[in-house]
Amino acid sequence: MRKALIIGVDYYQYISGLHGCVNDAHSVKSVLERNSDGTVNFGVKILTGTGSDDAITRTQLKEAVRELFADQIETALLYFAGHGYIETTGGYLCASDCKAGDDGLALAEVMTLANRSPARNRIVVLDSCHSGCAGNDLSNQKHADLSEGITILTASTAEQYASEKNGAGVFTNLFVDALSGAAGNLVGDVTPGSVYAHIDQSLGPWQQRPVFKTNVKSFVSLRKVQAPISLADLHRFTELFPTPGFEFPLDPTYEPESDCPNPSNTEKFAVLQKYNRVNLLVPVGAPHMYHAAMESKSCKLTVLGEHYRRLVEGECI
Repeated sequence: MRKALIIGVDYYQYISGLHGCVNDAHSVKSVLERNSDGTVNFGVKILTGTGSDDAITRTQLKEAVRELFADQIETALLYFAGHGYIETTGGYLCASDCKAGDDGLALAEVMTLANRSPARNRIVVLDSCHSGCAGNDLSNQKHADLSEGITILTASTAEQYASEKNGAGVFTNLFVDALSGAAGNLVGDVTPGSVYAHIDQSLGPWQQRPVFKTNVKSFVSLRKVQAPISLADLHRFTELFPTPGFEFPLDPTYEPESDCPNPSNTEKFAVLQKYNRVNLLVPVGAPHMYHAAMESKSCKLTVLGEHYRRLVEGECI
């Protein structure tokens, strides 16, 4: 079982309001609810503060977080978009009834609930200012205090503000982009690590810097997306490349547009071309796979290809 609590707060009674957090929350809800093939992914609960009639109080915020992390489930994911606040005693998530910032929900409380949760994987995603301090040891801000199974991904460092652009959070826009497939691997899994890599590479050195902290033995898949190559084709690695560094010999019978195509060879060549298109394989001594076949050259796996060949050989995928 997988649960996600999605929170977006635009309305603040005493401090300046925001404009894109509720929209961001709905965008995250939409992408997390189902995998790209339509199958159910997370069971999502969404809380949004759009005005005085549906303001989110600190009490409601804490109770919702407590409920999220209370159950013994596979994965519990918290997403928060709204004001953040920091002072010497730590950081806070600001609810609609905050007056000063330090009367919000302390990140230390959030992390205590997450650290003590019986859920196997606990993921905290924060698109709020100064959220990078989440998980830090209050007695030593240079160290994180995370129990096993915890992953934290934040929009900015403890010192930075989280930016909005065109009515949406810059971080959340990239987060949704990553979950939609931009961070998918060759078997279609989007993991917290690949999400962070996508966001990190998309933001320049002068922009807000995302923060990633984790204490896990293996990454959980946040969402399944369309893989760029089928699992059946990946499983042919050891058939076509039986040993590390093996060069697959080609000749004109592999090229379907040659004068002498062989159906068995052209079928294999189609798979090899798929490997080539996703950077798993390169022709040797020729600029393209077509020339490698027509000139009786060969092809070999890239470093990434060798990695996936080992995964197939070890029955890891």
